[in-house]
Amino acid sequence: MSKPEAAPFKRGIIHDVIIRDLRKFVDERGWLAELFRHDELPAEFHPRMAYISATQPHVTRGPHEHREQTDLFCFIGPSNFKLRMWDNRQSSPTFGAVMTLFVGEDNPKAVLIPPGVVHAYRNVGHVPGIVINCPNRLYMGEGRREPVDEIRHEDDPQTIFRMDD
Repeated sequence: MSKPEAAPFKRGIIHDVIIRDLRKFVDERGWLAELFRHDELPAEFHPRMAYISATQPHVTRGPHEHREQTDLFCFIGPSNFKLRMWDNRQSSPTFGAVMTLFVGEDNPKAVLIPPGVVHAYRNVGHVPGIVINCPNRLYMGEGRREPVDEIRHEDDPQTIFRMDD
């Protein structure tokens, strides 16, 4: 099998991706962190649901993208993740940019990823990692009666969206 062509992406920031530090407020009981606030997000990105997932060490989720959905991922630990995003929106001023962040226990972040930005993350730690997502669309729509809004690039062995440099 021939090796896929090098991706046409260049390193740089991606327009409309919002990255926020997640501050832990610590006291004798433990800690608390605000994941999002409506007054800090544009209305079109306000979450409609939330879910939590655990990812085993060295496992990658993605790459995939959404046509309409915006994801608001919260990486706070345990474990750390390599998050990679590719701007696949031809109308974007940063079309063709790729961003890589290391987030999680050592660098808590909330990352808003708009539609058309391909994204994947890999647990680079040694324990299962928890990720919380607060997307602005309901999974499969009202009553779970609509198609899933997802283009799964991870199913294509020749994908140009690669986690490894």
